[in-house]
Amino acid sequence: MTIHQILKQYWGFSEFRPLQEEIIHSVLDGKDTLALMPTGGGKSLCFQVPAMLNPGICIVVSPLIALMKDQVENLKDKGIKAIAIISGMGNREVDILLDNCIYGDIKFLYISPERLLSDLVQERIRHMKVNLIAIDEAHCISQWGYDFRPPYLHLSELRNLQPGIPVLALTATATERVINDIKEKLHFKNDQFFRKSFERKNLSYVVFNQDDKMRKLQAVAASVQGTGIVYVRNRRETQEVARLLNLQGISAEFYHAGLETPLRMKKQTDWKNGATRIMVATNAFGMGIDKADVRFVVHLDLPESLEAYYQEAGRAGRDEKKAFAVLLYNAADKFQLHKKLEQSFPSVEEIKQVYHHLGNYFQLAYGAGEGLSLEFDVGDFCSRFKLDAIRTLNALKFLERNEYIVLSENVFLPSRVQIITGQEELYRFQIEQPVYDSFIKTLLRSYGGIFDHFVPVKESDLSKRCGMQKTEIVKMLQDLQKFSLLNYLPQTDKPQLTYIKPRVDSPHLFINGKHIAERQHLFKQQIEAVIKYAEEPICRSKQLLNYFDESDAAVCGVCDVCLDLKRSDKKEFIEDTITENILQLLDQKHLKLNELVSGIKSGNEKEKLSVIRNLLDAGKIKTTGDTYYI
Repeated sequence: MTIHQILKQYWGFSEFRPLQEEIIHSVLDGKDTLALMPTGGGKSLCFQVPAMLNPGICIVVSPLIALMKDQVENLKDKGIKAIAIISGMGNREVDILLDNCIYGDIKFLYISPERLLSDLVQERIRHMKVNLIAIDEAHCISQWGYDFRPPYLHLSELRNLQPGIPVLALTATATERVINDIKEKLHFKNDQFFRKSFERKNLSYVVFNQDDKMRKLQAVAASVQGTGIVYVRNRRETQEVARLLNLQGISAEFYHAGLETPLRMKKQTDWKNGATRIMVATNAFGMGIDKADVRFVVHLDLPESLEAYYQEAGRAGRDEKKAFAVLLYNAADKFQLHKKLEQSFPSVEEIKQVYHHLGNYFQLAYGAGEGLSLEFDVGDFCSRFKLDAIRTLNALKFLERNEYIVLSENVFLPSRVQIITGQEELYRFQIEQPVYDSFIKTLLRSYGGIFDHFVPVKESDLSKRCGMQKTEIVKMLQDLQKFSLLNYLPQTDKPQLTYIKPRVDSPHLFINGKHIAERQHLFKQQIEAVIKYAEEPICRSKQLLNYFDESDAAVCGVCDVCLDLKRSDKKEFIEDTITENILQLLDQKHLKLNELVSGIKSGNEKEKLSVIRNLLDAGKIKTTGDTYYI
């Protein structure tokens, strides 16, 4: 098969988007490749198509669990075998999935960078027939990037596990400094670099300095037809803004990471299908959500970086039709950003204190905990030890940077079951324990492959099929686990905290103070760039493109700055024409005001009267009170 046949057969497209084909050929030629493609540019096809062409498995590293799960489901829908290994899975389940990658016909293994730190995972990858390593969100490897993630620093170890296999690094946002850092950290050699321009010709960037943001938001929603996203600073705001929009008859829902996963999924589906018009969300919304016809994205607060803003605003107009990226801000927003700068960098002592509290929270002995994953409720943790939530979260980030822990996003995993005994032994148990017989038969009928690997199960479905209460189903599964007949992993929907190293005492806890100072300086530069973008009357698109090292960018002609300039130029032209008309008319004879106004051929009445007043003030024309003359 050719890459075009694969594209057509599995994705239904007749041709590639710009740069996709060149990137695919680079990968197929065995070259390390870095692709810089804006949000919605079709990055995933750049590794999925070549991986389908060659025998073996493609390892895809991504920090975004929602995106991984979404891509795995999309591939499965196309008949392509893919799996994801994410936080919250136990060693036994991971073991079975990795076995399937070595001995089965899995084409794509999606894995988080944290999981790659495990000796178990690294040893099994060594024995896989890998055809490509794809690193998504590659900017996370750079400490100069806006979303640095320490586990990414270990991705170069994949090269030792699979020498000679090409690496494709993909990102939507990176400055020149970050691009060079990615290549260096991934040990690129014989590499190719592809950059798609960050210019979005169909996207009109608009900034308003606005005290009454809700009124302006309602005006945007009323004047721009179609679906929209509104980004706000915190969870409380999502609910309040959605409520106010609904009161105005504008269909809106709210979304944040604290919602139960089934509810989040329903809200996403309703919005994607058009049942909800506007999604009001924190920045937890958007990754992996492919909706091409978003007509506007509104930021109700200043973002923390232009990288984040470009990516979030870029979710508008992916269908290449006219769309708007609107930023609303005021003096209070600038104050909030500077306050965030202060809160984001706790002292070394504060970080050590948080680490000490963590050990007590989980009742973990010194020297214990390596590799241990635990459900973590940060709200409960802060409440118990009377800690400030924002400073605590930032302390946890620096503990991650120094590789003591990893804190994942909320992870939804359905309940899973695998029968771990043989069929004969199971049959014998059914005869000896008839109370479980009917339940085991229902289990076997309902879920194929249950002897070979963990299968997702729904206790509520089993409850209906067996005519039992859900609590009874759970007890049955727990009992069968006690009899060592199966493994039962209940559903989870909590963030996971993993100890990378055994717990250490304070004297042996090293926190890199120099790194904290560097990050603080970088964050300050990023917020200054955001404020400059909002306040300087320079073409918004040109400012963004300059930030991403496209220094020769032309003005866009459609942002608020460009449109104001056009209006100003037009106004000046009209005023000049009216002035010329007036001087010509009065050079011939004296005229009454109504005669003068009706004789002027350009502009409207308001513009004509304004020019007449200006000419009187300047002494260029005179009046008797009844007539006008030169």
